[in-house]
Amino acid sequence: MILTSLDESLVAAAQGGSAEAFSRLVERHQQAVRAFLRRACGNWAQADDLAQETFLAAWTRIGRLKTGASVRAWLCGIGYNKHLSAVRSAGRDRAREASYEADRDATLDAPAEDKLALEAAMACLPAEQRACVALCLAADFSHAEASDALRLPLGTVKSHVSRGRARLLQALGVSSDDAG
Repeated sequence: MILTSLDESLVAAAQGGSAEAFSRLVERHQQAVRAFLRRACGNWAQADDLAQETFLAAWTRIGRLKTGASVRAWLCGIGYNKHLSAVRSAGRDRAREASYEADRDATLDAPAEDKLALEAAMACLPAEQRACVALCLAADFSHAEASDALRLPLGTVKSHVSRGRARLLQALGVSSDDAG
């Protein structure tokens, strides 16, 4: 079939470094890839973005395409993987946003004087302790993540969080038993 032999010669040239040959492959298959992605994700703008990402990835991976393989199927496979990654990323974004909104709503419900007292108590903490408390207690970082972010030993982060929490509770007039 002429389509296959033309694709094979373009792939061989692209694998040899010909950007022009790869450009011709894109021209030949972009409509099919875009149509597939539009159906897969149901969003034309996102599908067009994913198609661009697909062709960029294909250019870097063209050397991996086996002789005789269907270029169109290979490109659609890359596009589908890009789509799945976008879906997973959007799910993580939604979960993060929901968590942020829940935390924000809880903070908004707190009386203004409690917010001011907390801010004042945080301001009294030493800088490293305040940073550890802000990451671990307010931003839900694990101790290990805070250790990486702040470039502090893990034990130091744990110590700062424990001491900082105790100082905040004391400044706010809350006993550690009440705080859980």
